[in-house]
Amino acid sequence: MPADRDAQPVRHLSTLTEDPHAAADWLTSCQLETVAMESTGVYWIPFFQILEARGFQVLLVNAHHVKNVPGRKSDVSDCQWLQYLHSLGLLRGSFRPEQAVCMVRSILRHPDGRVPMAASHVQHMQKAVDQMNLRLHHVISDITGVTGLAIIEAILACERNPYRLAKLRDGRIHATESSIAKSLVGDYRREHLFTLGQSLKAYRHY
Repeated sequence: MPADRDAQPVRHLSTLTEDPHAAADWLTSCQLETVAMESTGVYWIPFFQILEARGFQVLLVNAHHVKNVPGRKSDVSDCQWLQYLHSLGLLRGSFRPEQAVCMVRSILRHPDGRVPMAASHVQHMQKAVDQMNLRLHHVISDITGVTGLAIIEAILACERNPYRLAKLRDGRIHATESSIAKSLVGDYRREHLFTLGQSLKAYRHY
């Protein structure tokens, strides 16, 4: 904050939601229209979004670029140094798309991490099934399909009769009830059932 705009030009703010709004109110009361801030970690994002939504022109500055600007930064605090450089027009803002574009990016990128995690949980489910000597995924192509999940959920609900489990077969699946029943004769050990249940729960989360 320029020293001539407020008697207390430097203030400490936390990252709690109320503080960015308080900062916006303060800046508005001081009749400021532009703000410079460093893009460190992810903590800048809520501040940036709130200030931008309140109509401020926000300059997002790479911390490494600030260090390259000549000057004795150690003589003043970081925020004062940043404000001083901004007042002289010496800061270069990083590119940031409009909020609508950022939202779409976030939605599109989210599955990138979810898919590998979901696949990992499916592998844990298959391993638990194998350890119980069940061969379900040898007769149906996908244990996370309609038939596979129905059978696994029934097993976790304490159904052990292979023929009753096989009747959960979806009509579109190629495997017969007989072949499915044969694949479900195994050793339902408690520890493997626990792993199967936890893996299924985690898989459904994704």
